[in-house]
Amino acid sequence: MKILPPVSVEARRLLPSRWDLLAAILVLGFIIAFADASRYLVHPLSSITGHGLTLNPWDLPGYALRTGLRMLIALGVSLAFTFTYATWAAKSPRAGSLLVPLLDILQSVPILGFLSVTVVWFLSLTPGYVFGAELACVFAIFTGQAWNMAFSFYQSLRTVPPELEEAGRMFGLNAWARFWRIEAPYATPPLIWNMMMSMSGGWFFVTVAEAISVGDTNIALPGIGSWIAVAIAQKNLPAIFMAIVAMLVVILVYDQLMFRPLVAWADRFRIGNEQSGDQPQSWALTVYRRSRLLDLMTKPFDQMMRWSYYWHPPHFGIKAATRDYDSRLADLLWYVILGLIGAYGAYRIYEFAHASLAWSDLAQAVGLGMITLVRVMVLIALASVIWTPIGVYVGLRPRLTRIVQPVAQFLAAFPANILFPLVVSMIVIFDLNPDIWLSPLMILGTQWYILFNVIAGASAMPAELQDAADNFGVKGWLWWKRVALPAVFPYYVTGAITASGGAWNASVLAEVASWGTKTLHAHGLGAYVADATLKGDFHRVVLGIAVMSFFVVVVNRILWRPLYWFAERKFRLT
Repeated sequence: MKILPPVSVEARRLLPSRWDLLAAILVLGFIIAFADASRYLVHPLSSITGHGLTLNPWDLPGYALRTGLRMLIALGVSLAFTFTYATWAAKSPRAGSLLVPLLDILQSVPILGFLSVTVVWFLSLTPGYVFGAELACVFAIFTGQAWNMAFSFYQSLRTVPPELEEAGRMFGLNAWARFWRIEAPYATPPLIWNMMMSMSGGWFFVTVAEAISVGDTNIALPGIGSWIAVAIAQKNLPAIFMAIVAMLVVILVYDQLMFRPLVAWADRFRIGNEQSGDQPQSWALTVYRRSRLLDLMTKPFDQMMRWSYYWHPPHFGIKAATRDYDSRLADLLWYVILGLIGAYGAYRIYEFAHASLAWSDLAQAVGLGMITLVRVMVLIALASVIWTPIGVYVGLRPRLTRIVQPVAQFLAAFPANILFPLVVSMIVIFDLNPDIWLSPLMILGTQWYILFNVIAGASAMPAELQDAADNFGVKGWLWWKRVALPAVFPYYVTGAITASGGAWNASVLAEVASWGTKTLHAHGLGAYVADATLKGDFHRVVLGIAVMSFFVVVVNRILWRPLYWFAERKFRLT
């Protein structure tokens, strides 16, 4: 006999709950904010050029909103790039042989280099309108976010325990289903940590992204970055402090509404039989889970994904018969295409360099690159010694991790150029050497890559491994040598690779420090690229970028890539 619930209960289910109301407020608020910011896209480009931006405190909340939306859009594009690019590189050895070195080169190209090459193209997409400048800004922020996320996801896909893959095949999951049900969940915890780090990296370069100055092109998109650039030019310290407060508010909003719910949700994907003793909590995640409104909005997408798990593309019975021949033919065709592209690229490089560059220009760029290389390696070594043990300590304590996460995210997002007034003043007052004392600014924003990745590695350490160490009485230096460092080593290498590339990128800002009309230069490749960009010297910009990419790729091949392969073979969870 079926027992029907009272009519009052059925009626109550139709009424919106408090979770639905909260979800509706969040969704409607986002739609209104997005629509309000979008109406500026059709404004004429002349409205954001020159010196039209004023430091009116009442305008700062709107600037913060527009900067936050640009960061969110760039993060979404970076996530789509990560799922496609990194997966292709990890799944296809043929494609990975090209995509991984290409990723090394892309992360070594400074944001100023991307802007100087692409800003005119983006502006030409919508002549005379702000939309093209917004695209250029979002692309610049994307270049500060995507490479770190792609490296993290690639490393995770390469180290998926084979037992999980075999279990997926035993349950009859196709490659698409295994990716979304096994591989992507396994890679989610470190990816979320690197998303937070990538967001911070975008904040670090937001001044360059919003206040675009390439040759005769000067654009100031309304936002926190442009506000900071104008405040620095006017030596307005109160305006800088207001920008810091606005940036802190935006970071806290992101932490509460996106990153903290993601961290709490990703706790379900921990490797091990036991749940973490102190599971992360999030009020926003509770709203997302209990709101029927969000369930209705996401239900079509969920049904489509579940349907796709059972879809198998037709192969017409010829795939197995032609697999070996097709593989050999594809390899041959692939390398022929790469050879032709390489030959054409070498020809165009020769034409470009022969037209306006001499061997002395190349020698100068290489010499300056050696100076920057020494700075980068010394700073990465110091950051590793400091932040690796701190990251392990924090990562093994979930409650401490929740406290440290927003603090470290804010420190990582803190733009280094805000400290330029203090640094420049101290160097001038005490007559210090800029080549030495401007160097710490290079690692100020990128050292957090190491900390975030080590925390992610320590958080993902299986509870069984910690229990085994406790049962065998492994303590002190032996515990660090046999348990902690091997467990976080793959994550550390990922963080060190991206920190190294980020330090090269930051050298463009750190080796040239300005405060008002006072500018200090340190000898290095970053200052070379920055000076060439401001002068509009396109040929020397490309030369500096090419030399910087060469140094990054060589260091990766000689140092970081062997360490990466060593970590993948020796410290993989099996």
